[in-house]
Amino acid sequence: MASSLTLPSLQLQFPSQRSSKISWRPSTHRLIVRPMRASVSEKSSVPPPPVTTTMATPEPTKLPIREVPGDYGLPSVGPIKDRNDFFYNQGREEFFKSRVQKYQSTVFRTNMPPGPFISSNPKVIALLDAKSFPVLFDVSKVEKKDLFTGTYMPSTELTGGYRILSYLDPSEPNHSKLKKLLFFMLQSSRDRVIPEFHTSFTELFETIEKELTSKGKAGFNDPNDQASFNFLGRSFYGTNPADTKLGTDGPSLIGKWVLIQLGPILTLGLPRAVEEPLLHTFPLPPLLVEGGYHKLYDFFYESSTSVLDEAEKMGISREEACHNLLFATCFNSFGGMKILFPNIIKRLAVAGIKLHTQLAEEVRSVVKNNGGKLTMAATEQMPLVKSVVYEALRIEPPVPFQYGKAKSDFVIESHDAAFKIKEGEMLFGYQPFATKDPKIFDQPEEFVADRFLGEEGEKLLKYVLWSNGPETESPTLGNKQCAGKDFVVFVSRLFVVEWFRRYDSFEAESTVSPLGDLVLVDGCNLNIVCIWLVKRNDIIFAGILA
Repeated sequence: MASSLTLPSLQLQFPSQRSSKISWRPSTHRLIVRPMRASVSEKSSVPPPPVTTTMATPEPTKLPIREVPGDYGLPSVGPIKDRNDFFYNQGREEFFKSRVQKYQSTVFRTNMPPGPFISSNPKVIALLDAKSFPVLFDVSKVEKKDLFTGTYMPSTELTGGYRILSYLDPSEPNHSKLKKLLFFMLQSSRDRVIPEFHTSFTELFETIEKELTSKGKAGFNDPNDQASFNFLGRSFYGTNPADTKLGTDGPSLIGKWVLIQLGPILTLGLPRAVEEPLLHTFPLPPLLVEGGYHKLYDFFYESSTSVLDEAEKMGISREEACHNLLFATCFNSFGGMKILFPNIIKRLAVAGIKLHTQLAEEVRSVVKNNGGKLTMAATEQMPLVKSVVYEALRIEPPVPFQYGKAKSDFVIESHDAAFKIKEGEMLFGYQPFATKDPKIFDQPEEFVADRFLGEEGEKLLKYVLWSNGPETESPTLGNKQCAGKDFVVFVSRLFVVEWFRRYDSFEAESTVSPLGDLVLVDGCNLNIVCIWLVKRNDIIFAGILA
């Protein structure tokens, strides 16, 4: 995933007084389970791009120059007030919306959590539109050093004492070497991606179906986590984690390790009096996850011999390389799949049977015309699948926050005005506002499956920004765009393809409450494929296999 914060959905915010309904009802369509073959008839190349300068941002036009509105409040008091608004009084979406309305501007000053006493300087200039946001990708204008998690940085004790690639600015010598190593890892694993994805996610489907048959319901998230981690071990390193000392512990160990790092910007739904001192005032000690991290490290060290050999040729120690491989695989790649796949399913479930039918027809006809085999070339012939994945990344990007510190004075533009930015000021972007900018997208809050089809649809891809850069740009050694950008998009397509080669349709019903997503299930007919229920961030299947 991107070289910016990649696990936002661990931010388990529970709305205080809101509810929303998703019309999920039992499907009368039968579950069709077909045997599946997967092979790679050609190599999927992920060449390490050359060192280039970052994308250029447009020169300011003759928009009126405004002072950046907003203020930071009194020292300590202002940041704590904003933190409470962000987590408890308003919630994330309303926090930003209310300030846009107050200042009549999508660019304004505010404080971002965690603030005292974890962050020494929580002051930021927020960029909440599609025009101003891309400056955060322009490393000629902004520095990205130690900004992966925002206005604070977790202890390097959580990463073996090393500043990991995600925290490095492209100007630092180690950045190019470590990113080049990730390009090598992606290249060397290319032939394993499709077959190992099929193997791992067939196991997921079989687990769910077995649970459905025996118990009438089954959880999605835990099997998805296990399948995702197994796939990454098998495809990147040629090792099935379950066959090692790590066993099936990987996902749970990763979850605890990530929590320690992201605790200051998470809310777990605990009472404010408990959560504020526990998560937001002082960092949790790395000692809490030291044993689990060592267990993960041992797995990666023993499994990634060929990649570590290449690292030594590049002048990177095996130890530093291994910590970076662990972070890239567990925090970035696994974290992305853990978030993105349930979000895709959630969106598809709401979209309904018409879209399901179209996807199933597209997937099955292309695979049939390809001799029954699934290849990279075949996925390129599935425009609706591609559009669905892009739309999922647009409407609910797995990377909501980006940061950058101004390297010099410059002028930034929103749609309506221009603003003078001074050297050293911290810029912050909340991506869901930029990717749902109503001046760019029609029906910006709606999941429109075919949004990116055709020539006009493709023009909108430059506003899909999940990877710490536009979808139309590529990661290079000289920028901070996600090294695995194309890999993430491709495996997300594979997920949709695998799903609709196997199943026809599904529906469910869910409401949101302060305790998470509570589930209501109506009726249970013999022909039900599955009813999907959402609880907190977990998708649960319930039903009877036809």
